[in-house]
Amino acid sequence: MSILKNWRQNIIYLGFVVIFVFFAITLGHKGFLESTNLLNIVRQTAMISVMAVAMTYVLSAGEIDLSIGAVAGLSSVATAMGMDVGGVLFGIVCGLATGAFVGAINGALTTRIGIPSFLTTLAMMGIAKGTSMWISSTKAVPILSDGYIWLFGGGNIGPIPVLLFWTLVATAIGHVVLRKTTFGRWVLATGGGETAARYSGINTASIKFRVLIISSMAAAIAGMLYAGRFQTGRFQLGEGDELSVIAAAVLGGTSLFGGKGSVVGSIIGALMIGLINNGLILAGLEFSQQLIARGAIIILAVAISQNRKA
Repeated sequence: MSILKNWRQNIIYLGFVVIFVFFAITLGHKGFLESTNLLNIVRQTAMISVMAVAMTYVLSAGEIDLSIGAVAGLSSVATAMGMDVGGVLFGIVCGLATGAFVGAINGALTTRIGIPSFLTTLAMMGIAKGTSMWISSTKAVPILSDGYIWLFGGGNIGPIPVLLFWTLVATAIGHVVLRKTTFGRWVLATGGGETAARYSGINTASIKFRVLIISSMAAAIAGMLYAGRFQTGRFQLGEGDELSVIAAAVLGGTSLFGGKGSVVGSIIGALMIGLINNGLILAGLEFSQQLIARGAIIILAVAISQNRKA
């Protein structure tokens, strides 16, 4: 039984290795193993990874955030427009403030009024996207600061993209806080049994409020990284990312039912999705077929989560 348990716990890592080896064998002649391609996978998945770290906290607390992709797009626009008005620092503040504001609204509606986070963030997804389209007139807002572009997604230290360092920092902070701090234990306790957590003295409403703010702040950072990588802020950035982020977190061992989460697993899950997307592109599949594969990953993630819960 212990062997079976360990196998289930490590299935994401085994799956990652299997998929990597499969693509290495079948797509090696198309450049899959070339360093430029592997580093490009890191670049493509960095924003998903950053948001997946925060989604680990949200799901572990028994909530969900469907607005995370739209908030990334809104923050990219807010950052770019803020830079036009007051320079780089003001643009960064605008981007972060956007995430904090949206997170506070999501948290207040969920914990104070009692609207389920699924409905709150679903509505916020439309509001955030509509706002970004409105304030930008659906146009891309260019970013001209070379320093910002280098630091937020476009730079390299030698051959290593700066985006890798953002991923590593987010992973390290997220893992340590979840596993080594009182706040992390409270998050897991809240998702594992809210009533029991309340009776033990945990302010579960405050925990849920904070994890929703963390989620939107992570989305804001991801949007700023998108803006730096593509040198522009636009509402389409982050569109649809909520599916990949949730799939990455659940594939990595975070339960959709709360009470269990793994930041490192979420990062591996994000990289797995990046590997699959990259492999499908190299294999010559169309974008519509890639969407089908992404949907299949969501179903697989839910199935794995239910097995682990059992």
